[in-house]
Amino acid sequence: MDEGIRIGVLLSGGGSNLQAIIDACRSKQINGRVVFVGADNPDAYGLTRAKENGIPTFVTDYKSILASLSPDNLETRIPRDFDVDKVLALQRIASNTWDRAKQVAYFSKRAVAEAALLQDMAGYDFDLLALAGFMRVLTPYFIDRVNAAPDQPRIMNIHPALLPAFPGVDGYGDTFRYGCKVGGCTVHFVDYGEDTGPIIGQRAFDILPQDTLESVREKGLRLEWELYADCIALFAQKRLKIAYRERPSRDGGVSRRKVVEIST
Repeated sequence: MDEGIRIGVLLSGGGSNLQAIIDACRSKQINGRVVFVGADNPDAYGLTRAKENGIPTFVTDYKSILASLSPDNLETRIPRDFDVDKVLALQRIASNTWDRAKQVAYFSKRAVAEAALLQDMAGYDFDLLALAGFMRVLTPYFIDRVNAAPDQPRIMNIHPALLPAFPGVDGYGDTFRYGCKVGGCTVHFVDYGEDTGPIIGQRAFDILPQDTLESVREKGLRLEWELYADCIALFAQKRLKIAYRERPSRDGGVSRRKVVEIST
């Protein structure tokens, strides 16, 4: 019997997108099933949703892990397979104003937490890792241990804005405060930057004069639930392919950009 793809989910909060994924699997919109739910926050309500649906859960408490690190013990806690020079060369997260020492400290600490997360995930076989409101930026150390190959990404994220506009933690808030007339959400594969990975799908909605920040978020969430399920369904159908497109660069040369192509 074909049970479809195995989906792992990471979250930090309420888990409404998790519920949408569970419902889409149950209705057979997605040919797959959720095999685990992990959280960085022990109080995340999404863990309760998972347990109510008989899905195994775990907590990788980032806050406690990071608080336990100090200059005296950090070096002994860093995972043995962490290559700081490689991570610094790949990452597109750190600000250009950070000096090397600050970058080394930041990514070393994140590697400790991500190693714990990888260990908690190690007991589960999964085909796709879906971030459903997981409020932690993933570094190259983690990404390269989940992806089978650069052109076979398997970490997917839902973002509350029409990327590339308004990356970061408060997409709907940034959209509303900027005075946009249109808002929306985006599903993309995760790469080494913050919300910069190749886009799989987007949905948009009008922002009306009477809308509030709360109503904008409500409109966006309803679209998120539909869009995320649709994009995961495409992944399960093996219809998503990474391709490269060339475009002129500012220095007069040609740059290559990763894009997602959807086959029929």
